[in-house]
Amino acid sequence: MTAQAQQPTPALFFDTVASYQRSEALKSAIELDLFTAIGEGNHTAAQIGSRCAASERGTRILCDYLTMIGLLTKHGDTYGLTQDSAVFIDRRSPAYLGGAIDFLLADNLIDGFKHLTDAVRKGGTAIPDDGSLAPEHPMWIKFASAMAGMMRPSAEGIAQLVDPEANHKLKVLDIAASHGLFGLAFATRNPQAEIVGLDWANVLELSKENAKAAGVADRHSTIAGSAFDVDYGTGYDVVLLTNFLHHFDRATNEKLLRKVHAALAEGGRAVTLEFVPNSDRVSPPGVAGFSLTMLATTPSGDAYTFEELDGMFKSAGFAKSELHEIPASIEQVIVSLK
Repeated sequence: MTAQAQQPTPALFFDTVASYQRSEALKSAIELDLFTAIGEGNHTAAQIGSRCAASERGTRILCDYLTMIGLLTKHGDTYGLTQDSAVFIDRRSPAYLGGAIDFLLADNLIDGFKHLTDAVRKGGTAIPDDGSLAPEHPMWIKFASAMAGMMRPSAEGIAQLVDPEANHKLKVLDIAASHGLFGLAFATRNPQAEIVGLDWANVLELSKENAKAAGVADRHSTIAGSAFDVDYGTGYDVVLLTNFLHHFDRATNEKLLRKVHAALAEGGRAVTLEFVPNSDRVSPPGVAGFSLTMLATTPSGDAYTFEELDGMFKSAGFAKSELHEIPASIEQVIVSLK
């Protein structure tokens, strides 16, 4: 006897079409500080609504939806946080990620997806002026402010991986430094580490503030401008390339990596943080799907496999590259030796 074939269902179609409702519901809950309200001990719709300055009816409907999609629990008429929500979306948590919506759901990022059909036809973003890669685009200030908390664990993991003993002199170039946390993670662990942050001038102001707040401003300097145009200097032990290569095509990356190779001291390392899909390019889903973001928002960016990245580094003169996992991140680290 054979098992009866599963009947087709339109559920996935309707769930996908309505998926924008999930992000908007989460955004509203974060704007209302709803998860923090529940974490503080408000558990009924009336209590949560009072704390959030929202109607009881609206709060009840929103909380039911959040329960349905797995962000809250519900027992009778009371709501609670899931373990994930307590860690990542309660504002009181040190791992709070709610601020990331200011970038991840920003209008200029969403606009790229509103023109996705044209981007597919074109093979790159349909947003005028190269989308997110326009010089000194204001979105990178928003990125630096909104994503710092999300990037901190990765920054600390990379510093631990690359400089585990943290007891020798280290000269670090942080390309596309943004908030500066990746370079500053080295400086705060290692009192002999000197950091040079490179980014657009408007973005570097935040990294300077973070260096001062971390107490390492005397070992932190900056280079303003395009990573493709400015003079890096030489003698670096480590060059950081965090969330940068995915914006560009292979030829552009290899041109940049040759410049990185020349800036490194003998035995120096380029350290790259990227979304690295498997060779099938469809797994793991949260990583492989990043290619679509690059299609919608950049002229020629992509999520590259390790084989592709390894080939770029070899073409630029690097001896070998190794792939590493880091805790609490879906991204991976490639360490490439000069």
